[in-house]
Order: sequence, then C-alpha cells, then structure tokens
Amino acid sequence: MLGRLEQLTNIYGVSGDEGRVRKYLKGALDDMGLAHKTDAMGNLIVHKAGKGRRVMVCAHMDEVGMIVRGVLENGLLAYEAAGLDPRVVISKRVAVGRDDVPGVIGAKAIHLQNREEFKRALAHDELYVDIGAKDRADALKYVKPGDRICFTTKFERLGEDIVKAKALDDRVGCAILLELLKNDYECDLWAVFTVQEELGLRGAKAAVWTAAPDVALVLEGTTANDMPKAKEHEYVTRMGHGPAVTFMDGGTVARPRMFKALQQTAKEAGIPYQFRQGSRGGTDGGAINKALDGCVVGGISVGCRYIHSPASLASVSDIQNAYLLAHAFLQTKKFDEVL
Repeated sequence: MLGRLEQLTNIYGVSGDEGRVRKYLKGALDDMGLAHKTDAMGNLIVHKAGKGRRVMVCAHMDEVGMIVRGVLENGLLAYEAAGLDPRVVISKRVAVGRDDVPGVIGAKAIHLQNREEFKRALAHDELYVDIGAKDRADALKYVKPGDRICFTTKFERLGEDIVKAKALDDRVGCAILLELLKNDYECDLWAVFTVQEELGLRGAKAAVWTAAPDVALVLEGTTANDMPKAKEHEYVTRMGHGPAVTFMDGGTVARPRMFKALQQTAKEAGIPYQFRQGSRGGTDGGAINKALDGCVVGGISVGCRYIHSPASLASVSDIQNAYLLAHAFLQTKKFDEVL
C-alpha cells in the first residue's frame, strides 16, 4: 500500500485536472481485474455487486493547487488558488500546465517591502509564478491562462513511521480504497474515487446518484494539529494515535449509531483509534448525506500535519490502521444496525 501511496502522491492532479491520477487508478484496477467506469464529471466508479445494503466508500483524487489566470507583460504568471495559505507557498517549486513547465512562486523581496507589507502575510494576488520567461510573448510559448499549477514535492520517508509528500489529502484515502478493493465483501459495494472535492465536494454530488447508497464511508486525510503551542482540545487529530473517527465536521454530524459502530469495530479488532475533534473543514460526506432520501455517513481519517500545503506528514501506522478499520467495518455487516 505504501508503494501505491508514493506513486499516487507524486502524480500531479489539482482539482479539475485529475486525469493523471484517474489514469493511474484505472491501470491499477485493470491489473486487479476490476471493471470500472468514469462518469461525465470525472469520478472513477467501481461496482462490486453483492447482497444486502448498498455501501459507498469514497476518497477524492484531487489535491489543492492553483490555476493560471493571466500572463503579465514581464512574463510572470498571475494565479488563482483554492484552499492554500499564501504564507506557505512562497519560493516553492511548481509545475505548470500539461508540459509540467517548471517554475517558482515568488514575492517582493523582504528588504523591499514597506512597513505594512512586512507586518502581514502577503496575499495570493501579491505573489506570482516565475517560469524564467523574458516577457509575455516568451511565457505564452510554454503556458497559457487556464493551465493548472501543482507543487512538485516528492514522497519521502522520515524516520521509522513518518512519510512526507504533497497531496496526502487525499491520496492516502485513494491508496486505502485501492487496498480495500482487493477483498470481497457481502455488501453491494460502490467504490468511488471522486473529483473536485477541494472545490466544494462537486464530484461526490454527482456520484452519489449513481451509487444511491444506504450507508457511506469516507476515507480522508485530515488535519493533525498536535503542535507545541496547541491546546489538547485543538489538536483535531494526533499523528501516530490511530485513525480518526468523525463525530462532526463542517458538513456532517455523524448519526450516533454509525459513530458507535465504527468505535465498536475498532475495539473488537484491537485497532487503536481517536476522535476527529472540531467542526471545521469537511469531506465528501457533506454532499453524500444530503442526497436522495438522505444517507448514513461515517468518516475514517488519517491525521496529517501541514495539509493543504506543499508538503505534509502522516504516520505509516495510522495509514495501515485506517485500512484495517475500514476493512473490519465492511466485514462486520453492521449496516442495518446503523440505519
């Protein structure tokens, strides 16, 4: 599974441009002998027919990134960003467009900033992407407005239990979902790799009508704020403390029976787990639970430090235990109990 995760996180796939990620996943599914389809939105869907309740398990393919919104006369690129803190992008290497044109995100040098600029974080519209072009005409030979911009951070192991990569939110969920698809479950399983989650859960809003689930399970990389000055109740999650079970986020409130079922499953299987604290942020579950006649949604997350940035960290043991918890839940057949 870690090999898959390394390959997945190294692929460029910002929201709205998930094609390379989808191509990789389709190849993996073909190798597993699993039929799949891609809907008009770009969601990749696998249906493993079974008896009983319709269960949707999903993870999103897209990562946070930027898009070129204009090319300046001096050859620099103005960009639009979604879900990115401008404080973490300055001087970072990026790839632009289909040809992966290399560039660097730049800002006014610190010794040229006025007093007001020096005291605050610069906004995205005060930053630019520099691809080394001498002027606008030169830049347009290589890039154009509408091209996607992605960080080029590579997967790396840190210490014994930590991995560093871009896009752990949510390629970690994609890697877990691929691993789950190696197994057979008695439920009527719909595995969905969604698009454009970071832009408002757009892919899930479409895919849920195909899966029409009774129960859904969202696999996600979420915030780990276990930092020195954070209070314990502000951690959201802690790396190395097991997968996080969600009771509430910005888009859903877990049905008590579903929340309890995931905890019981973890206890019965001897899997360490924690709670995802706090109500900020959200997942595809926020779209799924409000579709059709409503759907019971559960969330299993891997706590990642520094998500929505060029490089984030996650615990290998948390990733493995998140898979084990999702697998155990699908095996327990507790779907009627949570409805």
